[in-house]
Amino acid sequence: MTVRIVLADDQPLIRAAVEMVISNDPDLEVVAEAGTGAEAVALTEELLPDVVVMDIRMPGMDGIEATRLISEGSSGAHVIILTTFDDDDYVYGALRAGASGFLVKDMALDDILAAIRVVAAGDALIAPSVTRRLISEFAGRPPSTPRPRPLNGITEREREVLTLVGRGLSNAEIAAAMVISVATVKTYVTRLLAKLDARDRVHLVILAYETGLAAPGGGHPSSGPS
Repeated sequence: MTVRIVLADDQPLIRAAVEMVISNDPDLEVVAEAGTGAEAVALTEELLPDVVVMDIRMPGMDGIEATRLISEGSSGAHVIILTTFDDDDYVYGALRAGASGFLVKDMALDDILAAIRVVAAGDALIAPSVTRRLISEFAGRPPSTPRPRPLNGITEREREVLTLVGRGLSNAEIAAAMVISVATVKTYVTRLLAKLDARDRVHLVILAYETGLAAPGGGHPSSGPS
């Protein structure tokens, strides 16, 4: 089945580069291009794509607000943020708004295409080269509430997995740290998604910080599991 894509970026050269590669892939199709967030929202509502590849900095409505509107809408489209390192201050807001992926513009185009397929399949993806940087950046900020939100209904083992997901570890790294198989890690992550009503792995990272399981610098908070 062909993955239908809307490209949203105010830089025509970026859109042209991504569209050029996509056009050579029989499983991917660009159905429309947008130069602003408002255009991206309107095109998504009209065309019902599977994935929207979204820049953050665009004139008028930015990518964060556009992502929020798309995520709250009924199109069912998944949003991938495609940005630069200089946009770190905006990434957390975009993920909170409902983005299922975060990529950087200096990634290989083939990797971007692979990420589109991952997100279209309902999974989430953050560029490995920046996951820990982002986590460190946002974990060090003052919390928006006086105390972490409570976390109920999960086992101690699931809590440990969530903590490691929050630190930016991959399934393979979690498996090595906990001395279990990758398949078992995947089972734990699937259970966490269901129990916590999380959209995807990105949402689990956010929950790990909001609940106090993940701490600045990638360590465990004193109240977390040993």
